[in-house]
Amino acid sequence: QVQLAESGGGLVQAGGSLRLSCAASGSVFSRHDMGWYRQAPGKQRELVATITSGGDTNYADSVKGRFSISRDNAKNTVYLQMNSLKPGDTAVYYCNAALLLPDATKYAYWGQGTQVTVSS
Repeated sequence: QVQLAESGGGLVQAGGSLRLSCAASGSVFSRHDMGWYRQAPGKQRELVATITSGGDTNYADSVKGRFSISRDNAKNTVYLQMNSLKPGDTAVYYCNAALLLPDATKYAYWGQGTQVTVSS
């Protein structure tokens, strides 16, 4: 079991920056692939960025060059640095932890989300 708690959301003007944090507790954090997803009103949840247990990163095209995901295994925390924010980035941002075992069993956990609002 993994418990996730996001923080760092808020209201920011277009062009501004925010850093989201996701603190994990429970199972071994370093073994999990971590990700940030977001869901805007009336839209489906979408991937923003992921970072594997080995540190490989992946980004949605819409945030490439503006957002950066990182992790600190010593602090059991994953971060999402968001720069040059746009009103279209407004959404609830969710932290995700995923673990794929050798037998193909997959575990996935979600945080409760943190609201990010970007004003124009």
